[in-house]
Amino acid sequence: MTVRNLNKYLFILIVSFLIPSSIFGQSFKISKIEPPNWWVKMKLDTVQLMVYGKNLNGVRVRSKNLIITKITNAQNNSYLFVDVFIPPKLSNGKYTLIFEKNGKMQNILYPILKRSLKPADHLGFNNEDVIYLIFADRFDDGDTTNDHIANPFEQFKPKTLNGRYGGDIQGIIDKLDYLKNLGVTALWITPLLENNMWMSYHGYAATNLYKIDPRFGSNKLYKKLVYLAHKKGLKIILDHVSNHIGINHPWIKNLPFDNWINGTVKKHLHANNNKIAFIDIHGDKTTPKLTERGWFTNYMPDLNQRNPFLAKYLIENTIWWIEYAGIDGIREDTYSYVYQKYEADWAAAILREYPNFNIVGEVWTGNQSFLAKYQKDSFFKRPFNSNLPALIDFAMYDSFTRYLKGKKGLWDIYSNFAKDFVYKNFNNLLLFMDNHDVDRAMYAANNNYKKVKLVLTMLLTTRSIPQIFYGDEIGLNGGGKDGLRRAPFPGGFPNDSLNAFTSKGRTRLQKNIFNFTRRLLHLRKKYPALRKGKFVQFPPEKGIYYYFKIFKNQKILVVINGNKFKSKVDLSDAAYLFGNSKKLINLNTNRLFKIDKDNETIIIEPMHSEIFLLKD
Repeated sequence: MTVRNLNKYLFILIVSFLIPSSIFGQSFKISKIEPPNWWVKMKLDTVQLMVYGKNLNGVRVRSKNLIITKITNAQNNSYLFVDVFIPPKLSNGKYTLIFEKNGKMQNILYPILKRSLKPADHLGFNNEDVIYLIFADRFDDGDTTNDHIANPFEQFKPKTLNGRYGGDIQGIIDKLDYLKNLGVTALWITPLLENNMWMSYHGYAATNLYKIDPRFGSNKLYKKLVYLAHKKGLKIILDHVSNHIGINHPWIKNLPFDNWINGTVKKHLHANNNKIAFIDIHGDKTTPKLTERGWFTNYMPDLNQRNPFLAKYLIENTIWWIEYAGIDGIREDTYSYVYQKYEADWAAAILREYPNFNIVGEVWTGNQSFLAKYQKDSFFKRPFNSNLPALIDFAMYDSFTRYLKGKKGLWDIYSNFAKDFVYKNFNNLLLFMDNHDVDRAMYAANNNYKKVKLVLTMLLTTRSIPQIFYGDEIGLNGGGKDGLRRAPFPGGFPNDSLNAFTSKGRTRLQKNIFNFTRRLLHLRKKYPALRKGKFVQFPPEKGIYYYFKIFKNQKILVVINGNKFKSKVDLSDAAYLFGNSKKLINLNTNRLFKIDKDNETIIIEPMHSEIFLLKD
């Protein structure tokens, strides 16, 4: 070797020591795996692990006990997707996943757990239930220590219209006895996931899909809530969002694939709110794209479920929460804005795992025929079955609202119930008069509480699955703006001047509405006909609307007097339904009425409803 060649060799040798090793063989690092665990004996027994880290391209994975079926490099080398089959006879425990690349290894212990509940223990919800919708931040502050946990993005001061009030999971736990006593049977709670956003109180812009927001509590506390609710006979419904996430989710600055979201932060479509596009047999092909791929707002990136890795991630994430927490049902937010084939696959995967489960989808349209086509096994065929069991009944909400506002009368309510023939299962609709996105019933009725009570009667005694909004039971008012509709429950927060959770703390009007609502709820619990009886209605005449609920040998008559004066109710048209029954027992007063050919009328007080049990 010449001196010149020797110097060249030494130069290369020295430089090789000085240049970072990543140039020749990049080191890798794993920081997180989602889902954080899985379970044995699941129908979904091959789980896709989303591995987070650095320089993960080309990483190989092996395990002694878990079977690696597929490894996929993401477009971004910060992610790796690993499909793992979990043998059904595997014991619960932590199993080692060995990641290796260029002779370097990193071992990760991955937990495989034993299922704590049977699939059938997730009870679902149906027309035997009454759902109570809780807006988490505005219901009750059970733990004031989490009220001021830092969120550097928050732009609203506490206890302002769009700021946080401090309601939390502990607050809901503290009020389980109140809710049980009220007479509801299921709790739909608005999203509790981490929302590190400029406006964080509403919960619908998640920044971590596996973590409860610490301002609400923790994963363990949420699981405790479900357990304690179940002990009191209360079901829990998860408010789930497949459509979008918050702009501050870590994905957004480091996307696994370019098509993980629809468009980009700087360039994207805006949602056009067209719920008809997916089911319009004459529609053009481009219109659904504006609905499916558009962003609600610039701070809510629209997820692209056409990406198969994202689709599977979301399905597994949903099943993880069901299995981890033990919940009973799901309300799916913005259902009609999501890639519909994904939603069908998502629902099918959940119902395959949990046979008694129920899912209700938010399709915000008041047209029954459009709504009906979204329901599972719809009479109106689509290219594929939606697999969505239940729908939120916006058609009847519109009718109730028109009545409350004085725009329409009882005939409008009657005629909209008469359109139920379009639904495959009208009993699996969510019937409501208000919720967190619309003006409260008292606001719509301009504080006419008697009218609100009439709608409450129809809500709880006609058909389907009734849902009331927190505070409806005390006549809570609010409208015009979201922050006003979501007013804090009086007595749920430090220094409140009133405590409407207690009888002594309620105003006279609040007591009136609370006692009325509670009595209705407990009548519904006592009499199966009110919950699941056949609904037989008669056309309203002269401001009077009446209907029967019939279950086996139990017959109940409900009368609505929409007049501002006492009214006689002629029941002669319904004589055939009385059969051998000669008596009516007023279930509100226990007063007895005799009915015969010479006396087929009853008198109802103005703006009043009565419920009668038919007796022989």
